[in-house]
Amino acid sequence: MEFYKNLGLNLDRAPRQIFKDNPRSFYVQETVKRGIGTLTKDGALVVETGKHTGRSANDRYIVRNEATENTVWWENNFREMSPETFEKLKTKVVNYLNEDRDLFITERSVGADEVHNIGARLVTTNPNHALFSTHLFRDKMREFSDNDFTILHAPELQLDPAEFGTRSETAVVSCFDNKMTIICGTLYAGEIKKSMFAVMNYLLPESNILPMHSGASRLENNDVSVFFGLSGTGKTTLSCDEGTYLIGDDEHGLTDSGIFNFEGGCYAKTYKLSYETEPEIYKASNQFGALLENVVMDKDSLVVDFDDKTLSENGRSSYPLDFIEELEETSRGNTPKHVFFLSADAFGVLPPVARLTKEQAMFYFVLGYTAKLAGTEIGVKEPQATFSPCFGAPFMLRHPSEYAKLLGQYIDKLGFNVWLVNTGWTGGAYGTGQRFPLNITRKIIRGIQSNKLNDTPTEADPIFGLQIPLELEGVPANILKPQQSWSDGAAYEAKAKELAASFHTQMKSFGDFYNENMSGAPTYNA
Repeated sequence: MEFYKNLGLNLDRAPRQIFKDNPRSFYVQETVKRGIGTLTKDGALVVETGKHTGRSANDRYIVRNEATENTVWWENNFREMSPETFEKLKTKVVNYLNEDRDLFITERSVGADEVHNIGARLVTTNPNHALFSTHLFRDKMREFSDNDFTILHAPELQLDPAEFGTRSETAVVSCFDNKMTIICGTLYAGEIKKSMFAVMNYLLPESNILPMHSGASRLENNDVSVFFGLSGTGKTTLSCDEGTYLIGDDEHGLTDSGIFNFEGGCYAKTYKLSYETEPEIYKASNQFGALLENVVMDKDSLVVDFDDKTLSENGRSSYPLDFIEELEETSRGNTPKHVFFLSADAFGVLPPVARLTKEQAMFYFVLGYTAKLAGTEIGVKEPQATFSPCFGAPFMLRHPSEYAKLLGQYIDKLGFNVWLVNTGWTGGAYGTGQRFPLNITRKIIRGIQSNKLNDTPTEADPIFGLQIPLELEGVPANILKPQQSWSDGAAYEAKAKELAASFHTQMKSFGDFYNENMSGAPTYNA
């Protein structure tokens, strides 16, 4: 405990206590005993996170110093904080943690690679957040050093913006000099895991490793698939598909020898979760040890209703990886055979599947087009078209061109296939068309994984230039070509050209990268 004493924590706090690295059952019991959460009839723990039911995207800060000055992509909505302000904030938080309250400490690892991992010490006021860290971070792999990170977690502490120059009472601040993240003013547990994954995304490129906001799984024959996508596009669902072995559902690293998972568990969306559509996630979410956030439960029957979004459409379930029956226990995999870019196209004009050239893969990787889904971030009430470079911009601290360069190098070196898969709308835009049924998307993915599309004839889309397969078993031909699924061909063409032009407009902001990668851009440019 010497580290925590040097940090400034008062270790002699009787009658209060510090609980360190306790069993998960202890954290569950403490959460219920303290009135923070309730158990469902199946034993899962249910908690509410108040007004913050998603990430506070506009309250993310990086300490600006000599190391981060020229390496952080500051234009990416990262607010800067001075080292002096950070020290003042750290003092404020440590003093808060030293007040008359119990503390919960966990020491975990992030990253399944024996060399490329970081330690994560969490100091929190709540047992449910300690439980969350035991789910999403991994068992401690080694003794920690000065290069490992500490998270000071004070979710109930409301900051005074005038005192710290923050936008609101909430702040998520990372300092790479101090190897520390401070989280204040939000009970949403996702901030804990994403803060450490952002650290990994910043550090790994220095070792020529590509960090990926992606799910991953392997088949019986050990072929590995990687699923890029923002929250709600299907990466968790598809990486946990029956008949595949889950490597991880959210963040991975790609090396010359294969991939490795960052996390020790899953953080799955629960809205409309059912046994029929997602049996593995459903079973994992309905047992003792699972943690459900912002899920409605009947107080009499103790039964949860995953179709009720009264609290949030971003209800979440966290659980350890070993709750999944079909699991790759090493959290590692071979070089990927197929890489999927999942886009929920709200305009309904992208094809359900297209094979990408290397140049297109780099272009669409930096573009990161999808629809921002309701509830994923505060204030988002319905799907909106958005661009999130690398399919995870909020967690990518470096400029997208750095990650895209690594992707291109690995495509050349490892030779995997890259596919664009639209999990969004068909037959019209959002509000007119319908979302692609999950069973159709699964047939597409399974067809690719079985290598049925390797030699299938394709046809270039005249607007986007994408190579669209002419046939795929079990998928209607009029769905494969989006223009045929619209009742009004002229309306389709107008909307498709509008979207293609917006791709060019978005990418022009990346200057040299855009100019150097025009061969991967849509054919149409207004």
